[in-house]
Amino acid sequence: METMSTRVSARIAAISESATLAVDSKAKALKAAGRPVIGFGAGEPDFPTPAYIVEAAQRACAEPRFHKYTPAAGLPELRQAIADKTARDSGYHVEANQVLVTNGGKQAVYQTFAALLDPGDEVLVPAPYWTTYPESIALAGGVTVPVLTDEHSGYLASIEDLEAARTPRTKVLLFVSPSNPTGAVYPPAMVREIGEWAAANDLWVITDEIYEHLVYGDATFSSIPVQTPAIADTCVVLNGVAKTYAMTGWRVGWMIGPRDVISAAANLQSHVSNVAQAAALAAVSGDLSAVAQMRTAFDRRRQTMTRMLNEIDGVICPLPQGAFYCYPSVKGLLGREIAGQRPQTSAELAGLILEEAEVAVVPGEAFGTPGYFRLSCALGDADLEEGISRMAKLLADAK
Repeated sequence: METMSTRVSARIAAISESATLAVDSKAKALKAAGRPVIGFGAGEPDFPTPAYIVEAAQRACAEPRFHKYTPAAGLPELRQAIADKTARDSGYHVEANQVLVTNGGKQAVYQTFAALLDPGDEVLVPAPYWTTYPESIALAGGVTVPVLTDEHSGYLASIEDLEAARTPRTKVLLFVSPSNPTGAVYPPAMVREIGEWAAANDLWVITDEIYEHLVYGDATFSSIPVQTPAIADTCVVLNGVAKTYAMTGWRVGWMIGPRDVISAAANLQSHVSNVAQAAALAAVSGDLSAVAQMRTAFDRRRQTMTRMLNEIDGVICPLPQGAFYCYPSVKGLLGREIAGQRPQTSAELAGLILEEAEVAVVPGEAFGTPGYFRLSCALGDADLEEGISRMAKLLADAK
């Protein structure tokens, strides 16, 4: 009998299941079984896609031209609108032929690494990191080199941290601000310093800006090719409509970069859904009033969640400055007796919390830093407070 390892290629078999989606799936399964589970796992807004965007897609369904293949790099009008939106929102001026529309942000991530990496090329990846990055790097033949950060540095990687991890094989720096999973936002001066370091060391920079509009308080989003124009020819910007416009299921992202890289990635890709692109065109061409409403809610929730988490003995949670996640350290709880058990890892503790408190969180092992949890703020206020209260009640008796 053939085994799975002989039926599936080693390359694909090596891909780990998305930890965030696995947690969300388990939480939904328990809910379906009648258990009152509150899930903090999925990284998607709890708001519907704005009506004007949905209506644009409905109109597109009736247009015969959208029933045919799209141009490989995306609809010309959408590529131009993305270039215009990028200039408007971040101050980065590019031409439409530097834009490639993709089937969601994850495809943009994969295609960028596939276009830039040869086997053995190293990518500096500040950790904690989004689970998709190392998998995409490995699929492209590259090697992930984690650059560890923690709550004491505000989850920010310094020039010294990056330089210590650089080797002769380093080709790419992955730069993400605001960050998933930590919510860290690099200040403009630090963005400029890192860009200048990358330029001085002849490194490519891949920067994921999908949370650009979700920043709070005094934090400021700044785009690394704007802060350091010298890297423009060795920089790829990743973005999409998923977070800003509550469009996770529409699957429209994009790459912005040098024309040769964009052309190569377009050859790899071929086509994108026309109807989803029509919706994205309405989104990026419109104003930002929808995201302003969501940001207000996320701002309130991040403050509530941070306060409640820090009230739990053994938990340390910095206030996130961006995105919609909290990333607390739970190292102070490990090894303590909780509900008759002594979890030794954050993964074991997350499993215990799910079973005993019926609350789903994602353990830090998924993001390259054991000893932490990621909790999404993108759920209703009442559920958020109830979920953290359940956790607090369970963990209050830790011995």
